[in-house]
Amino acid sequence: MTSVFTQHRNQPPKLKNGTLRVIPLGGLGDVGRNMSVLEYEGKLLVVDCGVLFPEETQPGVDLILPDFDYIRDRLDDISAIVLTHGHEDHIGAVPYLLRLKPDIPLVGSQLTLAFIEAKLKEHRITPYTLAVAEGAVEQFGPFECEFVAVNHSIPDALAVYVSTPAGSVLHTGDFKMDQLPLDGRITDLRAFARLGEKGVDMFMVDSTNAEVPGFTASEREIGPVLDSVFARATGKIVVASFSSHVHRVQQVLDAASKQRRRVAFVGRSMIRNMKIAQEMGYLHVPKDTLIDVKKVDSLPDDKVVLMCTGSQGEPMAALGRIANREHQISVGEGDVVVLASSLIPGNENAVFRIVNELMALGAEVVHQGSARVHVSGHASAGELLYCYNIVRPKNVMPVHGEVRHLVANGKIAQSSGVPEDHVVLARDGSVIDLKDGHAKVVGEIPNGYVYVDGSSVGEVSEADLKDRRILSDEGFISVFAVVNSATGALIAGPEIHARGVAEDDAVFQRIKPEIVKALEKAVADHPTKRDAHQLQQVMRRVVGRYVSQRLRRRPMIIPVVVEA
Repeated sequence: MTSVFTQHRNQPPKLKNGTLRVIPLGGLGDVGRNMSVLEYEGKLLVVDCGVLFPEETQPGVDLILPDFDYIRDRLDDISAIVLTHGHEDHIGAVPYLLRLKPDIPLVGSQLTLAFIEAKLKEHRITPYTLAVAEGAVEQFGPFECEFVAVNHSIPDALAVYVSTPAGSVLHTGDFKMDQLPLDGRITDLRAFARLGEKGVDMFMVDSTNAEVPGFTASEREIGPVLDSVFARATGKIVVASFSSHVHRVQQVLDAASKQRRRVAFVGRSMIRNMKIAQEMGYLHVPKDTLIDVKKVDSLPDDKVVLMCTGSQGEPMAALGRIANREHQISVGEGDVVVLASSLIPGNENAVFRIVNELMALGAEVVHQGSARVHVSGHASAGELLYCYNIVRPKNVMPVHGEVRHLVANGKIAQSSGVPEDHVVLARDGSVIDLKDGHAKVVGEIPNGYVYVDGSSVGEVSEADLKDRRILSDEGFISVFAVVNSATGALIAGPEIHARGVAEDDAVFQRIKPEIVKALEKAVADHPTKRDAHQLQQVMRRVVGRYVSQRLRRRPMIIPVVVEA
């Protein structure tokens, strides 16, 4: 396999005539932040534009975006943004891209566009959109796009076949091959076969479940399990899922209706998305089932189901706040909480912390590890192999997954007969050129995480996150002193205060004489070149050495020297 994981980062050459260039800006190495750019004859086609949710090592961060720097100065060259489906990891970053140029056309299925339009309304952006369905063929600049139905954990998902004079790309988006989907809409393998006969020069394939053997279970297997859980529950039921998981919400509504329970949606995104899905006919609500969350208290607990967000352990989502007793909804003895989603890698600790907190409150917690209350929305290894044998692509580039998922998917492609040197293992920022039926990594562009922190976008750096981690793990020490501006003599201080450090401030009394000596020595050694910054660094070194040796800690140290 052609792997860039151990290669040097070379600047890519100028794009040659008759060459199709592919640049993944996100989704290769992470489960999220999916975004790819196709370039031909000076024009760009963007496929997906999603977000990644932060891990515990990124405190204070709300969202992580793809790095737009490569296209920031070429926004006028973008022919369209094609969205394969409506999950946040594929559409969540669109508002931040359209802030740069609001009139870039958005292309996707009806439900996908409805979800993104509602999100853009919150950002006060009115987009230009084009709704497409499976079988549709549209031309965007030099890119001819044919759309193919695929099955996923959200309705209306699409794969896209992009054809140019330099070659063709089939991008699966997220998909699986459920043969008994709830909405009856299966992955169109006949279209995959037809496109394979036509010629697929590069097959960009969902890798999320490439390590899982066999075939992904059908969504229909969940219904009976939910029925059983709901039938034996004696208190209120709380179900946590993604706010866009229409199929799972449908199953919860059906199970609740059978037990004559009322369902309330909790969380702004859940309420918004399910209202859209219901209005568009994707969500069918049984009569007298829905109720406003404000009216839940008027019902007995055994007549209530709460459908909320927070299945990934997000502290500010509804389930996290319920677990922390910071929400109007409470759980206790006799209540059941169902986590109806998969664990996204990196979220395990956060999720199980919430599970423990809920169980400590007396609730029973049902999750994927204890009952089949969720099945994946991604194709497992058997399905991927099936697709490779149907499509017979010339080149394969695994996408959407961590490195281990990409590698596993590449090996599946090889087992189907794709030559090793035609399987491209890329990473975010890799530049792949497709010419004469062969794909090759030709370089790499700078590509990093762009953090959204409150209203700031891209202003938080890795250094800032390191400081936050130090503050969280090691604490904070401030050292304050006042010196004579003319002579450098110490007038007041040093005063030392610690926060987040177990030891009392009194423990620093013994270090104060050493600080005074160090300051006096610095003034004596540099009587004419002395400045406040130099003296601050002297105090930092003395306190840092003492704290490291005596307390075995490495807190953040902020020295302040005032000249008077």
